[in-house]
Amino acid sequence: MRDIAPRYAIVTARPRDLPLLPAIELAAARMLAAWLEEEALAETTNIEQLADAQRDGRLWVALDDERPVGFAYAKRLEPAFAHLEEIDVHPDHGHRGIGRRLLTTVSTWAANRAYRGVTLTTFRDPPWNMPFYASAGFELVSPTEMRPALAALFERESARGLDSARRVVMEQRNSAQTK
Repeated sequence: MRDIAPRYAIVTARPRDLPLLPAIELAAARMLAAWLEEEALAETTNIEQLADAQRDGRLWVALDDERPVGFAYAKRLEPAFAHLEEIDVHPDHGHRGIGRRLLTTVSTWAANRAYRGVTLTTFRDPPWNMPFYASAGFELVSPTEMRPALAALFERESARGLDSARRVVMEQRNSAQTK
């Protein structure tokens, strides 16, 4: 990994950042081309959802000279857990620790708001994907251990065409929490 360039600042997203986020999401999605159908590669997060998250303080951007190069978007999926809905870093800025800093920001935000942890869904097969989250303390949640909200989300993703056999649910508990 290259040096975690201190020039990158992680900040709460500003309204002016919102129109720039879909391009980051699309560029990052291209890295999953071997695991996704073309139509899924063209999907972006709804701008209204991003605007709501921005207003609520649940959207962060990684800035390079005031320009977003990555973002993380969290939501409340269930009362006790925050859910990392999206995290993307433009590939031109990859391997510099930006994704880890965004992930840490979300985890810290969740802990400061007394969430028991953070959940996410992600792809099983890309060799950098699951290991990245595991290295940050996320653990696999088996289908039998999924709480109803997570199970419903997983089913919605499957209905959208994301192959559930290639997806996993992961959870990171706050250090003060036990399993």
